[in-house]
Amino acid sequence: MELRLLRYFVAVAEERHFGRAAARLRMSQPPLSRAIQRLEAEIGAPLFARSPSGVTLTGVGAVLLDEARALLEHADQVRSRVAAAAGTAQLTVGILGDGTDPDVTTLAAAYRRRHPEVDIRIRDTDFTDPTCGLRAGLVDVALTRAPFDETALSVQTLRADPVGALLRADDPLAGRAHLTLADLADRRWFRFPDGTDPLWQRYWHGGAARGGPIVRVVQECVQAVLWNATVGITPLGHPVPDGLVAVPLADMAPSRVVVVWNLGDTNPLTRSFVRIARDTYR
Repeated sequence: MELRLLRYFVAVAEERHFGRAAARLRMSQPPLSRAIQRLEAEIGAPLFARSPSGVTLTGVGAVLLDEARALLEHADQVRSRVAAAAGTAQLTVGILGDGTDPDVTTLAAAYRRRHPEVDIRIRDTDFTDPTCGLRAGLVDVALTRAPFDETALSVQTLRADPVGALLRADDPLAGRAHLTLADLADRRWFRFPDGTDPLWQRYWHGGAARGGPIVRVVQECVQAVLWNATVGITPLGHPVPDGLVAVPLADMAPSRVVVVWNLGDTNPLTRSFVRIARDTYR
């Protein structure tokens, strides 16, 4: 039973849809379907009940899912321990955004429990690069927020956070229960430097060209609002500094927390990080 086929099976089981699993694996659907059929033939029983809307696990599939996850995790641990013995067990993680996110703390603890032998290096990045140095080869995997150009990258959504307008507490709009982007159309916004990923820039600017101070890190965003009464977008559910408020935006899509790695990366430490991140944020 090939590990590759088990990885395909786990992806289909978790996504409950061949199309979504194929997209996650960055492959087309026909070879994925053939691979699952080959695995079913090898086992001698169907693993999925198929329907136009997707798939559900059969009894045999449910048993295999638990065993496959354990086997894949063990295989990755074997590789990482061998790498540690050879002095090469190292993973560089890029992190962007709010360092107080409790899920990041939980993920760090979970990864350390699974891989105590791995040397984890953290690269904290600013808002000018939403891939946290992944494209430049500075990190192996990144915890960041979408959207951005995903060319040659694998992206897995971990969580979606509603967003709001970050305002001074004495702003005339600060007492509103919610706002729309039209309410902020004539305001100055903090913005990112020229050359920043256009999809990333457009999202945090509310889909329009904006004028206002240039910012690169969280504290510059906060100070731009405090000192200049500019407007910015911030994920809700995080602490807001004294003197500021976050008012929900009714017509903004949520901000997606994602884990990102290079397409085709076969590093077992990266694969394990992605899998543990999915389990942590689930």
